[in-house]
Amino acid sequence: MATLSMIDSNSHMDKLTSEIFSILENKFLFGYDNNNNNNNVTSPTKDQVSVPIDEMKFHKHVSGKVRVLSIDGGGATDGVLAAMSIVHLESSLRRSSGIPDARISDFFDVVTGSGIGGVLAALLFTKGKDGEPLFTADDALRFVVENGCKMSRFCKPGVFRRILGNPPKSGKVFSKTFGDLSLKDTVKAVLIPCYDLTTGAPFVFSRADAVEMEGCDFKMSDVCAATTAVNGPVETVSVDRRTKISAVTGELAMNNPTAMAITHILNNKQEFPFCNTVDDLLVVSLGNGEPSCGVAGNQTPSRAALLKIVGETVSDTVDQAISMAFGQSRASNYGRIQGNKGFVDSGNLNKGKETNMLKLAEQMLRQKNVESVLFQGKKCNKTNLDKLEFFATEIVKETERRKLNILPTVVLRQTTTSSSPRTSSATTLSITSSN
Repeated sequence: MATLSMIDSNSHMDKLTSEIFSILENKFLFGYDNNNNNNNVTSPTKDQVSVPIDEMKFHKHVSGKVRVLSIDGGGATDGVLAAMSIVHLESSLRRSSGIPDARISDFFDVVTGSGIGGVLAALLFTKGKDGEPLFTADDALRFVVENGCKMSRFCKPGVFRRILGNPPKSGKVFSKTFGDLSLKDTVKAVLIPCYDLTTGAPFVFSRADAVEMEGCDFKMSDVCAATTAVNGPVETVSVDRRTKISAVTGELAMNNPTAMAITHILNNKQEFPFCNTVDDLLVVSLGNGEPSCGVAGNQTPSRAALLKIVGETVSDTVDQAISMAFGQSRASNYGRIQGNKGFVDSGNLNKGKETNMLKLAEQMLRQKNVESVLFQGKKCNKTNLDKLEFFATEIVKETERRKLNILPTVVLRQTTTSSSPRTSSATTLSITSSN
């Protein structure tokens, strides 16, 4: 009974707080009708607001839209398509904003990535000693081109490594790149999934959890090794050694992690207090190229080919479902970049793997962008490059709107030097309005 009483009391307090906040907000923005006996907020008139009625839509998002970057796991281009998309996106953002040295992390509040996409997220959103992200978009593209095969689920390990059972070479690359940097050292909210064989369920490495609970902070090198664990499970341990998981690639858990990111944002009211629906989001989702199954006639696909087809099919289904969820706002609030290897002119590709992948990705970016809507099929729009340019402009507009915002869009939890566990995130919140 005491528990029920407490819940009931908290419910009343929440309703009271919400009503008080609503009254104060509307009084501050539009004025409040003190003569209204029902204590209902009146609709603002032309005399009560400082902007024309036709601009009232702006006030629907007085705290701004949460900007999300989602990156798929490896597809037809082993991460090169997503990396090249980011290069073009960063270039467009710099051009639109007039900031020549801007980074991709300056314009997004949340990044999520699976597999190779998770590595890209880590490279672009983990800060170095100077406080800036470790890699620019160009640096990240070079990293993926040079190391992509080591992180691909379809790159076969060498004979000696298969016999001796040595750990994947990518682990050494990650250790050299990130050192002792952990999830707490990321500049924005980061979400990177893997599949935990211990629990038989997906596991998400999250900056929010790392800041809140010591047992959820992992080294970024371990996070990347876990989400790209393609040659068997990788034993992954938190920084404080309290949490242990047996990780395999995040591409198996969620090759397209966009839905996970949206769910996290809509349910994380501490960091995104005013984000309630997809209308409060601005999402750019980057695919890595739909595969051509490469199976002739009635030939049965190999296990690797089937796994690839399943992963990309799930990604496409997630894209269609999310597109439908955005409804009429999908044209402005949700952008999906995806190429189709089946429509690439392979005759113009060189034999060298690196050049091959780069040219393949470039062709995919110049393809017509395909918009998928569940149960309504697909339709071709402008090219992928045109769509990247459009969303870069929208993201910069959102960034500029925030300069006039009354309320913060993002309330990032800040790290502390204390080793004692937190009793409540509310005791250590520090408001940070993303620029």
